[in-house]
Amino acid sequence: MRRLLALPPRIKRRIAGPAVHRDGLELDLDTQMLLRINSAWPRPRLDPVTSPPRMRAAARRMAAVGAGRARAVPVTDITVAGAATPLPARVYAPATGGAVLVWFHGGGWVAGDLDTHDALCRTLADRGATTVVSVAYRLAPEHPYPAAVEDALAAYADIVARAAEFGATPDRVAVGGDSAGGYLAALVAQQAADRGTPGPAAQLLLYPVTDLTGACASRRTLARGFDLTRVDLEFFARCFLPPALDRAAPGVSPLAAPSLAGVAPALIVTAGFDPLRDEGELYARRLREHGVPVTAHRFDGYTHGFANNGLAFGPAVATIADLFAATLAAAARTQRADAGPA
Repeated sequence: MRRLLALPPRIKRRIAGPAVHRDGLELDLDTQMLLRINSAWPRPRLDPVTSPPRMRAAARRMAAVGAGRARAVPVTDITVAGAATPLPARVYAPATGGAVLVWFHGGGWVAGDLDTHDALCRTLADRGATTVVSVAYRLAPEHPYPAAVEDALAAYADIVARAAEFGATPDRVAVGGDSAGGYLAALVAQQAADRGTPGPAAQLLLYPVTDLTGACASRRTLARGFDLTRVDLEFFARCFLPPALDRAAPGVSPLAAPSLAGVAPALIVTAGFDPLRDEGELYARRLREHGVPVTAHRFDGYTHGFANNGLAFGPAVATIADLFAATLAAAARTQRADAGPA
């Protein structure tokens, strides 16, 4: 991959083919080249029994390929509370910090683990000067909804209670995740107070799932050809959601919450060629409408999952870390202003 990315643009264009446009956006050249190469490999039929183990192994392989040079951050494996049993977790503790980011990995609630998101968490911790606690929640289809949601809420509450252990105070614990993990982070930000836990200081949502009804237009205009497909999304939903569940209900789709007032300040990152693009950006608009400070940043030419490929998209991942550091700093200033003089 490193050699491919180092090729001259004219050679990359020959490999990638003519430029691709959708919804007024142009697909990034490196992204298109990698998609073209990946398309040469057959996609196995999705099956709820045989596919999850294969997807989990593939996610680990692809994460290893895309990790690039790992940032040197002190790492410790621990456990945190889950809804049913203790959960594996990994702490990334940079030399400077003061805030904690509770991280939930993506993978359609079916794949992903501490290792698949190790490189991303290292960058968020090192570049953002924030202690990251990455949590491995229970996966579907073995553990369908609401297992992952309940695990996320329990883990977040445990980490808030143990904030001093991670060099922070309870009011300096943030929450974040990518894709399915962004979905979990959004629900934690909505529901933590209802469970008697202080809400997070901020939230970082990378191309999050926010509408499980699938109503947003980008799920149709970007349904195939850009890594995450409509078929993939339907498969993940079948694995995760019980058949009779109302996908439009609050507590199931973050976008369905009747009020978002008081939810934590957010950085919401989307990708222009991601079928989840519109629902992430619609969630950002709804948060703003309810008075929540939001920074929305779209990487126009990228596809879903780009932040997990630091080798190809390292500068973009660094930008995300910088933007979230700014979000945390702004939230801290607001907290101090609200508290008034000491």
